[in-house]
Amino acid sequence: MATPKQSLTTPEDVALTRNGSESLPHLLSRLGDDVMQLINSQLALFKVELKEEASAYARGAAIMAVGGVVATIGFALLNVAIAFAVSTLFARANFSQPASYALGFVVTGIFYLLIGGIVVLVMKNRLARQPVVPPTTVEELRKDKQWLKSEL
Repeated sequence: MATPKQSLTTPEDVALTRNGSESLPHLLSRLGDDVMQLINSQLALFKVELKEEASAYARGAAIMAVGGVVATIGFALLNVAIAFAVSTLFARANFSQPASYALGFVVTGIFYLLIGGIVVLVMKNRLARQPVVPPTTVEELRKDKQWLKSEL
């Protein structure tokens, strides 16, 4: 039985020219494959680094949240202590004990309302002076628009 003649040449052999160097299309194909492999490996590295950083930020945020809760409890207890301390100032005014406690808490609350209101007003005025649109970005977009118009 006769078997069909098999080709002894491979695609790599076909890509070689007569002087033994690779043809341009084959080189470009290999270059494209190598670039894609490089991009894929860099993307994989980026994903790994991003996951590690996200994990670190998540742990840090959780610890900060716990610290914020503890600080809030401490702030609340401090405010109660301040209110009781202020209420002792009303002890000589012949108010009943509940009334002096109430006045201590009211005075402390008014103090915090004033301080908070001042902070809000100052920041509102500061933000009103701040431009809403970033000027550098707008200027760069205008330059890009002019460049595109001149190129077209």
